[in-house]
Amino acid sequence: MTLSFYNTSVNSYLQVLEGIAGVLDKGVSHAAETGLDLQEMVMARLHDDMMPLHFQIVSLAHHSLGAIEGLQQGSFSPPSFELDMDYAGLQAVVANAREKLADFDASEIESLAANSMVFNIGKRVIPFTNENFLLSFSLPNFYFHATTTYSILRMLGVPLGKMDYLGQMKVGVEA
Repeated sequence: MTLSFYNTSVNSYLQVLEGIAGVLDKGVSHAAETGLDLQEMVMARLHDDMMPLHFQIVSLAHHSLGAIEGLQQGSFSPPSFELDMDYAGLQAVVANAREKLADFDASEIESLAANSMVFNIGKRVIPFTNENFLLSFSLPNFYFHATTTYSILRMLGVPLGKMDYLGQMKVGVEA
């Protein structure tokens, strides 16, 4: 069996972003039921030295849609640390990433696999093949920020389980 670059990237991103969209929806319901302030949720952190929920969501979009755009452009940089969004804005970031990722054509993404790109961080430039960027940097960061999003909301008492995180799994057997 051969894994496609499209399924490894776009389809994986879409599955988890769908789960995170549901997690965020449950956060709204929990806030309404308990009186928790949504803006407090936006700024909640697992630990003082970690970035808040806002940054986790921005990073999810950046390491999914932004990563694909980086593969196309041959360059990727860290996301903005600006913290100026409300909860509905975070939900819109996830919806936008899902919508734009769903528009990519599989053959277009497959054609990017063999290309190269650079990761620009400050004055440092790190060269990658697109495949290595995706597998060793983008996907691990994406899953880290998805897990941290889930964990922050779970810490705030939002009733979540693993299936909320996973989104719609791809089940079945193909011949």
